[in-house]
Amino acid sequence: MRTLVLGGYGNFGARICRALAGDPTIDLLVAGRNRDQAQQLADTLDGAASAVAVDFNSPDFVRTVRQLDVGLVVHAAGPFQQQTYTVAHAAAEAGAHYIDLADGRRFVCDFPAALHARFQAAGRTGITGASTVPALSSAVVEHLCAGWTAIDSIDICIAPAQTAPRGKATLAAVLSYCGEPIRIWRGGKWDQAPGWANPERVDFLRMRSRIGALCDIPDLELFPSHYAVRDRVMFRAALEVGITQRAFAVLASLRGHGLLRRPERWAGLLNRTAVAFDSLGTALGGMVVRVEGLDEHGRPARRAWHIAADNDHGPEIPCMPAILLARKLAAGTAMPAGAFTATGLLSLAEFGGEFARWGMVTDIVDEACSSASEPIPDATAA
Repeated sequence: MRTLVLGGYGNFGARICRALAGDPTIDLLVAGRNRDQAQQLADTLDGAASAVAVDFNSPDFVRTVRQLDVGLVVHAAGPFQQQTYTVAHAAAEAGAHYIDLADGRRFVCDFPAALHARFQAAGRTGITGASTVPALSSAVVEHLCAGWTAIDSIDICIAPAQTAPRGKATLAAVLSYCGEPIRIWRGGKWDQAPGWANPERVDFLRMRSRIGALCDIPDLELFPSHYAVRDRVMFRAALEVGITQRAFAVLASLRGHGLLRRPERWAGLLNRTAVAFDSLGTALGGMVVRVEGLDEHGRPARRAWHIAADNDHGPEIPCMPAILLARKLAAGTAMPAGAFTATGLLSLAEFGGEFARWGMVTDIVDEACSSASEPIPDATAA
């Protein structure tokens, strides 16, 4: 399958290209606006790959995809928070499958309704959110809660390594909702809380505890209904150096009080100054997913899944779902026509080879329950 990776020489796109280049079922095209940069990466890949200059904002983009005889478009040219569905529409119109790494809440959550009919008519599959969230996070939740009779809470925290690659555009996207009210499922109803404010301590198995704060991601909207969560769904990001986390909290507070209108304007400065704190951090990052509810016997249960990624390999994780799904499509694995979020499309077991490839360690721990989980009443007791 001829596979076009947009943003192919970028931070995530290059990782995806390296993973797909040696696959015998994939004819890889490294794509971006600068053909020379695309060629430089293509020349370093183990397998055969070609470089092409492509601008997805060009009015000729659909024709380009058709002329290249592309069977799959992998969209890695984020961030996606302010993007439209131009690439997805073009892929469907050109008769190609589509996968993106989006983690923007509206982009992912609105994707099926906006594009399902178009991909169905084309007989192709369009998948959004093929990244850490919601692809990996949902795989973990389904593994931890297999057979459970109820889920009370889902708490997720991503903890990047201080020295991992950063980007101004990504930081700007994150800062865009700093201090803004975020709609969350809490106490069994919809509520609001400010982004990046009020950090709380999060414990990890193979890393020191960190303080993490609320981030706006698709899981907050998708998981409450998809998993019938009775109490809450929470997602936090925990930076390794506490002072940087608290700097975000200060920006959130300033915006909340009307003293700072656009914190994303600080992205460039924060991205440059973050390097000064690298000596206080490490190359170790990770993630934890905690679920609480009632097991298959209706008894209170709480489980946690941890992953630790050393040597600054953490950024490989957001690329894994797109890599796995691209391989499945190229191998001819049947997938329904239409547009879908990546929620539940991959099992946790399918990630095992990728985790091992990068020396990542995972653990599943049974933890003491809180008082939130209550056994299901016996229907015959009355």
